[in-house]
Amino acid sequence: MSSPDGIDVEIFRAKLNQTRADLTELSKAATESRKPVELDQQSVGRLSRQDALQQQALANAQEARRGNEIRKIEQALARIDEGEFGWCEECGEAIDVRRLEIDLTAAHCAPCAGAGQKLR
Repeated sequence: MSSPDGIDVEIFRAKLNQTRADLTELSKAATESRKPVELDQQSVGRLSRQDALQQQALANAQEARRGNEIRKIEQALARIDEGEFGWCEECGEAIDVRRLEIDLTAAHCAPCAGAGQKLR
């Protein structure tokens, strides 16, 4: 299957690869903030330690979101390689190019994505 009319998959491939590279770079840059918080009460007070633990939890949550986004990007790149990019995984209809421009990793057309939300 080829891509729907109006979709230049090479442009989307480039955007997906760039987004993946950006997320990977952010992940590397945030490594320090995800390290375990030290327990030394002499150098860090109880409230400062709680703040550090909260910052660490936020950094870990951001890393999890980045990981999820990278997985979605890799799935979209696989759909490009398989000739399935731009086609809804649910109904098989073309995904509107405007939807793909907003969400490069969209795997469902708007009606199917909306129906999936209603079921949850």
